[in-house]
Amino acid sequence: MADFRTIEHCWIPMADGVRLSARLWLPDGCDTTPVPAILECIPYRKRDAYRAYDEEMHPHFAANGYACVRVDLRGTGESEGILLDEYLKQEQDDIIAVLRWIGLQPWSTGKAGMMGISWGGFNSLQVAARRPPELAAIITVCSTDDRYADDVHYMGGCLLAENLHWAAQMFIRSARPPDPAIAGEGWRATWLDRLERTPPLLPEWLRHQRRDAYWRHGSVCEDLGAIGCPVYVMGGWADGYSNAVPRLLAGLEVPRKGLVGPWGHAYGHDGRPGPQIGFLEEATRWWDHWLKGIDTGIMDEPMYRVWLQDALPARSSYDTRPGRWVAEESWPSPRIESYRLHLAPGRLSEQPAADAAIAVATPQDAGFSHGEWCPYGIGPELPVDQRADDGRSVCFDSAPLPAALDLLGAPAVELDIAADRPCAFLVARLCALSPDGASSRLTYGVLNLTHRDGHAGPRALEPGRRYRIRLQLNDLGERVPAGWRLRLALGNAWFPLVWPSPEAATVTIHTGAAQLTLPVRPARAEDARLPPFAPPSIPPSLVTTIVRTGCDTRRIEADVASGERVKIVERDGGRIRIPELDGLEIAMAGTARSSIRPDDPLSARIEATGTAELGRGPWQVAIETRSVLTATAGAFIVELSLEAREGDLTVFRRSWREAIARDGI
Repeated sequence: MADFRTIEHCWIPMADGVRLSARLWLPDGCDTTPVPAILECIPYRKRDAYRAYDEEMHPHFAANGYACVRVDLRGTGESEGILLDEYLKQEQDDIIAVLRWIGLQPWSTGKAGMMGISWGGFNSLQVAARRPPELAAIITVCSTDDRYADDVHYMGGCLLAENLHWAAQMFIRSARPPDPAIAGEGWRATWLDRLERTPPLLPEWLRHQRRDAYWRHGSVCEDLGAIGCPVYVMGGWADGYSNAVPRLLAGLEVPRKGLVGPWGHAYGHDGRPGPQIGFLEEATRWWDHWLKGIDTGIMDEPMYRVWLQDALPARSSYDTRPGRWVAEESWPSPRIESYRLHLAPGRLSEQPAADAAIAVATPQDAGFSHGEWCPYGIGPELPVDQRADDGRSVCFDSAPLPAALDLLGAPAVELDIAADRPCAFLVARLCALSPDGASSRLTYGVLNLTHRDGHAGPRALEPGRRYRIRLQLNDLGERVPAGWRLRLALGNAWFPLVWPSPEAATVTIHTGAAQLTLPVRPARAEDARLPPFAPPSIPPSLVTTIVRTGCDTRRIEADVASGERVKIVERDGGRIRIPELDGLEIAMAGTARSSIRPDDPLSARIEATGTAELGRGPWQVAIETRSVLTATAGAFIVELSLEAREGDLTVFRRSWREAIARDGI
C-alpha cells in the first residue's frame, strides 16, 4: 500500500466555459512516475452528502497506485452549469472531456477506468459506448442497459411509483447550493440561478410513457457492440437492477465478468443482506489486470458468479441470506434446463390441463406486501409474507418438491388472456410455500397488456378478444428446499409498486395453453473449488459529529370505513457536522405517503415531501419540496412546489401543476 495526497477541489474546464469541480486522490510519486486513473462522475455532492462514501472507496484505490478523480456532474455540488435531466448527451460529452483532461495530466499514464453504482454505473456504460481513447475498462454496479424497460421509471410498460419517489429525491438534491468555501462570494448567484433554471424531472419522465427516442438514448442495449472496453458488471438480488447483469453478459462482445450477491442497492463490501465480500479488493484485481497489465488471475475465473440463496420465511429485512457461491463459465449457460409447469385451476402440473377460463379481478389495494422496488439494505424494505396478497390473487400451486430445486435465470409465464377493458396489466409472482403455508416471494414481473407486442407502440385491448402473451419475471438465484411448494400468483392490480389502470378490469386466463417455465440449474462440482473472495475491508470512516439522530420507519395504515390503505415511509438522515470542513452541517429528510381504496383505481395518490439543510455558523440554507401524483381516467396530474431559504429569508418559491395525458397506462 502506498501513501497518497488528497486535493480537495480543482476545476476541470469544459469547452463551453463551464467548470466542473473535482476531488483528487493522488499516489505519492505519481508526478514523476505516472499512474492510471479511476474516474467517478455523479450528481451526489462529493464535498458533503457523499463524502463518507467517497472516503470508503477512493483512498483504497489511491493506496494501490491509482489516481482517483471524483467529479460532481454539471449543475450539482460545486460544479457550474445546470443539471437538465439524467444521462443527457451533454453529460457524456462532459465526462469524455474529463477523461481527455486526465490523459493530459503529468501524473497520468493516459489510461483510465470508470466506475460507479447506480447513476455512475449508468454513465460508465454510456461513455464506454462512445469509446473515448483513454477509457480502458469499467466497473458498473447496480445499473441498467435499458432505461425504459428496466429502470426506476417503467416496468413491463407500467408506471412505477418509484418514478415519483426518485423525481422527488432529485428535486431536492438538485436545489442545494455550492459551498461558499469553494464557490466564494458568487455562491448565492450560482444557487439562485440553479433554483431558477433546474427543471423538475417528473413531468418530463411522464411525457414519455412508451419506449421512444427519449429512452433509447442512453440505453446501451440499443447497440452493445459499441462498447469496446472490458466490463465488470455487478448487482444484488435484493436490488432493483439485477436483471442487467445476465443481459450484459449475454449481449456484450468484449471481455466481461458478472457478479450478483445477496445485497440490495449497495457495493458488495457493505451491502445488506450479507454476506459481504471484499469488493474493493475484487475491483483492484480488475483494475490491476486491465489498467496495469498485471496478471491477477481474474480473467481465468468463470464469467458469471452468483450467490445462490436459500429460500427463507419472508421478513422485511435480513442481516444475512444463507446460501453459497456458484458460477457459470458463460452466460447464457448451456447447462441451464427449462422446467415447464402447466396451469390448471389452483394447480401447477407437469402435465397439460384442459382449458378453463379463470377470472382475475384484483382489489386495487393489493400489493402492500411487496416491499420497495429498490431496497438499499437500510431498513424494513423487503417483501413480507405474501399470504395476504395471495388471497387477493389467483394462485396456482405445485405439489411438494421431491428434492431441492436450484433456480438461476429468468422465469417466464405464457398465457392466453382476454380483458373486459382496453387497458389492463398483469402481475405475476413466483413464491415458495414452506410446509407451514408461509409464502415467500422469489421473483415477480409485470406487463402492461397494451404493450403485449412491445413497448414502442402500445395498442389498446379489444374487450373480449383472446391474446397470447409472454410475461418474463425478474432473474433470480434461489434454492427451494425439498418439501416446499411453488406458487404462481397472478393479479391485475399491484399498488404502490405499479400505478393502477384507468379502470378496474377483469382479465380472463385460459389455462389450456398456459405454462410457467423455470430455469433449473444442475449441480456443478466446480462450485466447491471456487476461489474465495477477500473479506470485506472498509477504510477508516469519515469523522462526523451527530447533531440530530436520524430514523427510518415504514408503516401501513387502513381506514375501516372507506377501505383506504396508506403506506407511509419516513426517512430522516439526521443532522451531522463534518469537522474537517470547518464544522459544515448537513441534514436531509423525507416522507412519502401512498394511498388507494380497494374499489377505485382513480383514488391512487402518492405524495412525497422533503427537507434539506446546509450550514456553517451564520451561513444557513434550507429547502423544502412537495411532489404529488394523482390521475384521472385520461391524465396524470402532477403538483410540485419548492421553497428555499437563507436564514429566515425566503429567497425562492415556485409551484408547478401539469396534466399529462395517459398513453395506454
